[in-house]
Amino acid sequence: MFKHSLVYLGGFLLLISLLSFINIIYSYYFNLYLNLDSYFSALLISLLLGLILIFYKFKNFKLNSFNKIFLVILGYLTLPFIISLPYYFSIYNFSLIDSYFEAVSGFTSTGFTIIDNIKHLDQSLILWRSTSQWVGGLYFLFSIIILIDIFDKNLKNSLTNFLSFNSFEFLKQIFKIFILYIILTIIIFLLLKFINFRNFDAFNFALTIISSGGFIPVNEINYILNKDYKIFIFSFTLLFSFFSIFFSYNIVFYKKKDLNFFTEDFYLFVYLSIITLLFFIFFSEKNFSYYFLSICSSVSNIGIFFSREYTELYFIYFIMVIIGGSFFSTSSGLRLFKIYTLIKFSYNELLSHTKPKQVLLSKVIFDDNKVDYDVINKYFLSILVFIISISLITSLLCLSNLSFIDSFKLGLLSIMNTVNSSLFNMENFDFKNLNLFSKNFLIIFMIIGRVEFIALILILKKYLFKS
Repeated sequence: MFKHSLVYLGGFLLLISLLSFINIIYSYYFNLYLNLDSYFSALLISLLLGLILIFYKFKNFKLNSFNKIFLVILGYLTLPFIISLPYYFSIYNFSLIDSYFEAVSGFTSTGFTIIDNIKHLDQSLILWRSTSQWVGGLYFLFSIIILIDIFDKNLKNSLTNFLSFNSFEFLKQIFKIFILYIILTIIIFLLLKFINFRNFDAFNFALTIISSGGFIPVNEINYILNKDYKIFIFSFTLLFSFFSIFFSYNIVFYKKKDLNFFTEDFYLFVYLSIITLLFFIFFSEKNFSYYFLSICSSVSNIGIFFSREYTELYFIYFIMVIIGGSFFSTSSGLRLFKIYTLIKFSYNELLSHTKPKQVLLSKVIFDDNKVDYDVINKYFLSILVFIISISLITSLLCLSNLSFIDSFKLGLLSIMNTVNSSLFNMENFDFKNLNLFSKNFLIIFMIIGRVEFIALILILKKYLFKS
């Protein structure tokens, strides 16, 4: 697929160098000289490594399924190291592990932070935090295209009629994603400006929201979202990272083809509508705008919230976080379409024993593609690995003298790449004073949540089940 396989990582290193340069210009323009030198280190290292990876000819590197996974994971391990440099070399005396923790949390769009008070940071470092999420969201979407043959052939068919992506088809899809990503970021920015966000806050929130991130540029946003219509519009912007990145493109440029453009987004729309209707029926006597915000923040795996008065249903919000959004969005989760397909398959299997003569179709509604057993096995195994992962990280965090409830919540949020807000009664959790053991495991599981569980299965298969 690539003429040189590591061009992919080199391109993102150059993008980080460009963002470092923008931060330097921003710091000079607004006389923010305190952390200026820290961005030069990120600029020089990312630029040098990016040029090496792009122009150096790596030989004998076959891009098979395992190497694709390795390439993506390598990016999640190395790119945050570059992003961590401005934290480490800043005037705030962040340790190396805290800097890397903050960088991984941003790059994986999780939102865990070791910073107690955002007001203590200068604006250039706040901007750096937001751009790290934006780059991470873009990296995640590109990685889905790289691994699409591994994840789901049916989802690949919603993009192309080719049996596999060649270089031209890959470049076409990532270019489309890049343009859509920028356009949607601008739209979110304009919507936030409409509800009186100042330019700096609107820009940082736009970078956070489109990437399904959890970093926010202020300590509290309730002073901005002080009217119901503002909360509703803000909640609506969170749904940009819930639906597919291609959703708006398919609506605008839709032509009748044999491709199932809207199947997953249709299910997500029905799912969101049912949840919203149920909340409206049972909680309409209260301020419904806050409940709508909690719904949108949960399903999109962003987790941003600013009130303790409407979080009594945090268990329901956790369920929404686990389900997640679209496969081609920046949200995490197990995916609604995957869960629905497994339920339908299980129902058909049970029905086949009671009514063996009945013809059962291996299709889901509004999708012309048949769901074969290979896809079902992948779906089932990914859920199994999720259960194992949440059990493992909960046990490991319990060993760090955390309570079982906090360990379970924190483990679930890290795997689902969702910030620990008041929505889950975790807003006061202190990551800075967390021991080294726990921080390292949170870093690992934040990355696991971004790589997708099926990739882990293929790695285990390569090393544990050799033929």
